[in-house]
Amino acid sequence: MKKDQMPTGRRAVLRLAAALGATATVGVLTADRFAPAPSGRGPATAPAPTGAPGGSGGAAGPAAGRRAGAARPPASAYRLQPMTAYAPPAFHRAVPPVRRRPFLSLEGVGRSMVLTFDDGPDPRHTPAILDTLRRHDCRAMFFVCGEMAAAHPDLLRRIAEDGHVVGNHSWSHPLVPKLRPSRIRAELGSTSDLVEQVLGTAPLWYRAPYGAWNRHSFEIGAELGMEPLAWTLDTLDWKEPGSGTIVRRVLDGAAPGVVVLSHDAGGDRSQSVSALRRYLPALLDAGYSITLPRR
Repeated sequence: MKKDQMPTGRRAVLRLAAALGATATVGVLTADRFAPAPSGRGPATAPAPTGAPGGSGGAAGPAAGRRAGAARPPASAYRLQPMTAYAPPAFHRAVPPVRRRPFLSLEGVGRSMVLTFDDGPDPRHTPAILDTLRRHDCRAMFFVCGEMAAAHPDLLRRIAEDGHVVGNHSWSHPLVPKLRPSRIRAELGSTSDLVEQVLGTAPLWYRAPYGAWNRHSFEIGAELGMEPLAWTLDTLDWKEPGSGTIVRRVLDGAAPGVVVLSHDAGGDRSQSVSALRRYLPALLDAGYSITLPRR
């Protein structure tokens, strides 16, 4: 063995010592990386965004725990937690104010009118009404009953695909003021749920059956994100007065902002279908346009 060669046993001992020293150094650097910063040099905590769920009652995330007097979690856990203060707030549909009465007409729409049809969809009459509206490139509002929409979802989809507004007309067409609030909520809520399930969006408008509203219906409708719409001109087509009478009522009552009430279900609506074919082109020839309310 040459003098500058180290004995094998001694080399092994030194290698082991070097390895242990490197491991200790890495451990010190790692501990220093996750250690809390000295006072005044730590990362600033971002404030919770305005309007975040919980408000001043306690925002989500580590900062809320510190404000509530909770001990700061270990440094490594703190660094690995998601930064919830930067998360976008959950989407909530805007809740309209609670009305004391429904809208009866539209303002500021010029020489325009709104056509509405209640109680459907009904495969006996709704398709013919949709055909007439499409022929004249007009859009209307259909206030559907949940039980009818559940029986004819394809027809409900056609109404929406043609660009018409689908409104809520309760589930079973009851007299609302005679119902308990829980039943009103069930009637309106189940219909909104069905429409949202079929079309992807819930109704923004509702109409009380028989035009019978009460305080609870206004409150519950607003909770469900809907505005109440009644009518200006009732064609009384449900009495089956004859298509000529229906036409005369619409043309005599035509005026800017008028909301016309007709029906596409709830009985024999063949007179309503026939009347629409006559008064719609007459309204257009008289310079009226058919419009929809905006939300």
